[in-house]
Amino acid sequence: MVVTIRSLGLQGITGYEVSVECALSGGLPAFDMVGLPDTAVKESRERVRAAIKGCGAKFPVSRITVNLAPAALRKEGTVYDLPVLLGILAAQEAVDAPPETAAFLGELSLTGALRPITGILPMAMAAARAGVKELYVPAENAAEATLAGGLTVYPVENVQQLLAHLRGETPISAAKEWTPGNSTEAGLDFSDVMGQENVKRALEIAAAGGHNILLIGSPGSGKSMLARRLPSILPAMTRQEALEATEIWSVAGKTDRQHPLLQRRPFRSPHHTASAAALAGGGAFPRPGEISLAHNGVLFLDELPEFSKDAMEVLRQPIEDGEITITRAAGSVRLPSRFMLVCAMNPCRCGWRGHPSGRCVCTDAAVEKYVGRISGPMLDRMDLHVEVPSVEFEAMRRRETPESSADVKKRVDAARKIQAGRFAGTEVSCNARMTPPMLGQHCILDEAGEKMLRSAFRRMGLTARSHDRILRVARTIADLDSAEKISAAHLAEAIQYRNTDILRQ
Repeated sequence: MVVTIRSLGLQGITGYEVSVECALSGGLPAFDMVGLPDTAVKESRERVRAAIKGCGAKFPVSRITVNLAPAALRKEGTVYDLPVLLGILAAQEAVDAPPETAAFLGELSLTGALRPITGILPMAMAAARAGVKELYVPAENAAEATLAGGLTVYPVENVQQLLAHLRGETPISAAKEWTPGNSTEAGLDFSDVMGQENVKRALEIAAAGGHNILLIGSPGSGKSMLARRLPSILPAMTRQEALEATEIWSVAGKTDRQHPLLQRRPFRSPHHTASAAALAGGGAFPRPGEISLAHNGVLFLDELPEFSKDAMEVLRQPIEDGEITITRAAGSVRLPSRFMLVCAMNPCRCGWRGHPSGRCVCTDAAVEKYVGRISGPMLDRMDLHVEVPSVEFEAMRRRETPESSADVKKRVDAARKIQAGRFAGTEVSCNARMTPPMLGQHCILDEAGEKMLRSAFRRMGLTARSHDRILRVARTIADLDSAEKISAAHLAEAIQYRNTDILRQ
């Protein structure tokens, strides 16, 4: 007898339907699994055997064949334990075969208890697309599975509970759709930062338009402190953005029962020893890296020149395309990676060049070598280059409270609202993502602006990419002023953010 149980699998961060076919036949006792299973899937034989005996059922003494279809796709993980167990029990008529509208996911312990799995959200969304109506998952994953919508999610604690439910003895109550509560957690705030008004202004512009920004300053000037407060002024994520980010975090195993949905924009800050694979993602079965975990959020690279050349250069294509394709022996996956890149660096190796104390011991050649660790193409992709001066004593001792993040966020939200109307009906969400045709339509300059940009282009040796990025930043500055057109003043401010002396080589 052959029984088919519906289940789900993962390819990258995308879920797909898997049919678990279980057949019992005569012959010497054996338990074979086919359909390109990895080691973890093959090991489910022992977990299933122990769980069946543990729940009081009889393990069949016959030849058992389990096929995971489609057989052309590699199967990995422990997600198939529960459907395999259920298929074997149904094949020997110990329980009725479940309806075709039901799908099952979960890892088994040897006692029959269900353990949580990773990637439940993308698989639940794939189940909804495939027409599944009832989804049975480990209890700890139920809240996350409800985010997919269109499904009746049943939280299963153990095999005995599931069998009692399927037999109609003790029904399992469906999980209620998870909704976010009121968060009372106090985050980092711009009001903690004394002075540095020019840097705060640059970060406000970056947040308003989704621009990349490079902060350059001596140790202790507040670069990291300011960068870590950037999420506090970013606009709240839409439901779609939150689901996209949560799918990635779910596959990476970073969600939990209490917080199944990301409510704040991600902020990722990998150490400068991180490898190119750690940033881009990878492994035998490709998994999301830091740039994908920062999707719809912020990727902060502190001490930028200390990152390896490979690690820095791997960012170039995702910055432009908003996605990265990883190819390994097991296959190729495409991962989203649309993030704001925030970088911080010292002006020289010792860090003190330009500091009032005059303690810098670096020669001009040493400074050039240090800055030269960052390639020209990488610098060209940074929209704003901002010098962070040392904080003066008077600013540190000032008694007035600096402007709060909430006040800055109001201006950022107003600018983003203007952009939402401007790009309505397109995939573009902010000025930093404007396409070349959009630049010609929304970044028209008057005669004075044209003259200023022409002069800057020739004097500063700008590239075509720099030209476009200046226009995008100028458009954002105009939006913060609620101006319909870009004025010469808006353009001048945008140009000065690419006029950092330390980067003139």
